[in-house]
Amino acid sequence: MALAVLDASALIALLRDEPGADIVANYAGDAMISTVNLQEVIKVLVADGASEKVARDMLSPLNLEFRAHEADDAWAAAMLYPATKFKGSGLGDRTCMALAIAEGLPAITTDRAWGELTIPGLNVILAR
Repeated sequence: MALAVLDASALIALLRDEPGADIVANYAGDAMISTVNLQEVIKVLVADGASEKVARDMLSPLNLEFRAHEADDAWAAAMLYPATKFKGSGLGDRTCMALAIAEGLPAITTDRAWGELTIPGLNVILAR
């Protein structure tokens, strides 16, 4: 059972061993991520020069729970726009937030702007 929802930025910090990786590592074996955020992570790995095999090999040991982004999830994420637009949150951010709210789990991110948001049901853990 997952203990947290990872934002793409948190997972990237873990994979690159950036500041905050230690906090994300505490949840890595017990975390979920939206397939929308997973795509963002894969894109970054590919942009960094990783092949598909290398990217899969990097992600596989983390035992993440992947959640598909369905129509209801799209509605929930889009409805967060008014509360997040002043902080520049994009589709991936809102997807992670909506998943965390729906699951009643904290969202882990490296984006400090999330700490300034006031959204009912959203519990944010800032990794840095």
